[in-house]
Amino acid sequence: MQKLVIRAAIVACLVAGLFAVASARAQNSSQDHDNQPGQFDFYVLSLSWSPSFCAAAAERNGGRAGGMQCGARPYSFVVHGLWPQYDRGFPENCQTPSPRLYRGIVDSMLDLMPAPHLIFNEWDKHGTCSGLSPSAYFGTVRKARAAVQIPPDYSDLKEPLSVSPGAVEDAFIKANPGLTPAAMAVGCDKKRLTEVRLCLSKDLKFHDCAEVAKRSCRRGALVMPPVRGG
Repeated sequence: MQKLVIRAAIVACLVAGLFAVASARAQNSSQDHDNQPGQFDFYVLSLSWSPSFCAAAAERNGGRAGGMQCGARPYSFVVHGLWPQYDRGFPENCQTPSPRLYRGIVDSMLDLMPAPHLIFNEWDKHGTCSGLSPSAYFGTVRKARAAVQIPPDYSDLKEPLSVSPGAVEDAFIKANPGLTPAAMAVGCDKKRLTEVRLCLSKDLKFHDCAEVAKRSCRRGALVMPPVRGG
């Protein structure tokens, strides 16, 4: 009996050792992978519904929603960011300090990302993980946005629209051949549609992304406020 107990203890120690080695290898592999510029699996293109952003900002600031994005120009979906992603998790701030972002690049992106501070922040946090130069990264942002068609019903919204997350997904899928629910997520706050996230491969084709898609909004009904001037 004593020999059996000793043998069982030895086996348990061996198994525990194997698990420890495997865990250490996995941890080391993750550490080698994390935050290395250019080392990622796919992109997430985040399109923010600008009227919702401005409505929330006005609620926080006593009815005032300042800044270029919330001015007179009728922005609808704007680019929040193009984010390198791992299949699990994501890198960020991959170069500190980040390479300099010239004002000319910022100015060239204001039609898609109408807030200079957003452009600087997205470069520091996400663009530095792309492995691309600033001009190449923001060129890729522009190409990614051009690869996505906005559903016609949302392109010039004049009145508040009640939608469900599923209806928004369906509209984007109808407008974008090859897009599936497994490659996107709808974002919301307590009452409004806030954004649509679409997963794209490095060559900017729609790409399934289970970890992103599972975080899609689960509310039954949302409001899309109209664009400015609506």
